[in-house]
Amino acid sequence: MELDTTITLIGVRLARVGTEFVFKGAAPECEECKLKNSCMNLSKGRKYRIVNIRTTTRHACDVHDEGVQAVEVVESPIISATESKKAFKGSKIVFDPPSCKRGECIMYDLCHPIGLEPGDKCTISDVIGDVPDDCMKGLSLKVVELRR
Repeated sequence: MELDTTITLIGVRLARVGTEFVFKGAAPECEECKLKNSCMNLSKGRKYRIVNIRTTTRHACDVHDEGVQAVEVVESPIISATESKKAFKGSKIVFDPPSCKRGECIMYDLCHPIGLEPGDKCTISDVIGDVPDDCMKGLSLKVVELRR
């Protein structure tokens, strides 16, 4: 599967191929920065993985003590639970997490993974297997890898 890369700036200490992070948006210190548009070009709340270091040139930054440097990132695949009847490699689905509360289910984080929002259109890139525990709502679930 071919992945679309985005060039962005990230703290030098974090700039390692394979590092995954969730983009949280701008810090207050970023408002006046001339590089703001280069750093803030990702989607807030999405999970990314660094796939290439573009340059060793460092830029000063008020947030990162050693500055920032250019990297290429892709959206990370997301591990999630989905209904068994929809769990086929290559299937296109609309992410629709079950309506349960965090405290009542030990699989809440698997059914509500960081980086996905209800209504996101995804492709199942792999079916990993059965969920580790029974669903408290009685749903038949599989663990899958999703890509937006």
